[in-house]
Amino acid sequence: MRSTGNAIARSPTGETSRRVSGAFLTLADDGYVLVFSASAVSGGSLTGTPLSVLVAVAPGQVGFGGGTGVGVGRFVLVCVACGLLGAAVMDLPMMKQEDGFTPAYVAAALLRRTSPGEVPFREAVVVHHATGAIAGGLYGLAFLLFAAVLPAGAVVGGVEAVPHVAAAAGIAAFVYGFFAHVVLPRAGRRIYEERATAVRGQWLRSAVVFGVVIGVAVPALTSVL
Repeated sequence: MRSTGNAIARSPTGETSRRVSGAFLTLADDGYVLVFSASAVSGGSLTGTPLSVLVAVAPGQVGFGGGTGVGVGRFVLVCVACGLLGAAVMDLPMMKQEDGFTPAYVAAALLRRTSPGEVPFREAVVVHHATGAIAGGLYGLAFLLFAAVLPAGAVVGGVEAVPHVAAAAGIAAFVYGFFAHVVLPRAGRRIYEERATAVRGQWLRSAVVFGVVIGVAVPALTSVL
């Protein structure tokens, strides 16, 4: 999806609106328009105050690199698959590191509300790969957001380079930071007290691998859609 710059939108007759997380989600005949505004909602419709459009998406299509129309839902599913692939590739460096799989045990322990030592290996692996798939979906949403506000740049495979790189780097940083600074302190217990630095360092390398896989796999798969 390519941004055409800041646009101005007003609520047309018959258009419905509702407030969503500090933004207005406006349903028009030609698609959904997500806008930011300080104006109020009156009588179920937007006021006449000019609104700054963040992203406009037609109900099943979004423009990616090369002008091809790719369904938003299909794109997000591709991103989920790429996230699962990224988690699978992460298994390689994780298996070679002493505490490589520790994050998987800690994450599963948080979900089970138990200690990491009580988590079976199979369950830790399932949680790890499911988390990778979720992270892939988050990459897809981040890409759609960045594509609306950043310049497109060159086309890489089936996506625009600038939002793609920003989203891939952002999701890799999120994967690392969320575990290192949220999950590990909450569920790591003795691991956090005794080996936090080592676990975080090894997880950082694994998160970089995940980001690289996303960076390569998404353009490759979207180019053949």
